[in-house]
Amino acid sequence: MNLYDRVSEDIKNAMRAKDKVALETLRNIKKFFIEAKTAPGANDELSDEAALKIIQKLVKQGKDAADIYIGQSRQDLADAELAQVKVMEAYLPQQMSAEELEAAVKTIIVETGATSAKDMGKVMGVASKKLAGLAEGRAISAKVKELLG
Repeated sequence: MNLYDRVSEDIKNAMRAKDKVALETLRNIKKFFIEAKTAPGANDELSDEAALKIIQKLVKQGKDAADIYIGQSRQDLADAELAQVKVMEAYLPQQMSAEELEAAVKTIIVETGATSAKDMGKVMGVASKKLAGLAEGRAISAKVKELLG
């Protein structure tokens, strides 16, 4: 079962369970999936890879919005965003631990032959592709900067 079908099935399950947060979140995800499927050149298809990118983007937006709400002392709104993020994260692959990320970045640095902070762009290009979906871009960037700095 691909990700699109899984989300569609989970919408039905959320309706049966009367889980408003999950239902609202999954409907929002499906809306973005449908937009991607009907985009020019998509041929009414959505790969799991493209679907994962959509979910990752939505998770990042949700976390950023929660941070803004917390900064404005609106914990109620932040909690709502984080609840939706939790539903979306169930569809993402398991994230790397800090130790796993460091080991992976060290390997990439050796592969690319990077020696200083000047080589950060080269390392980030490779790391972003290899670690897509396994770690957040910010975490990858911070670790590369730390190891090259």
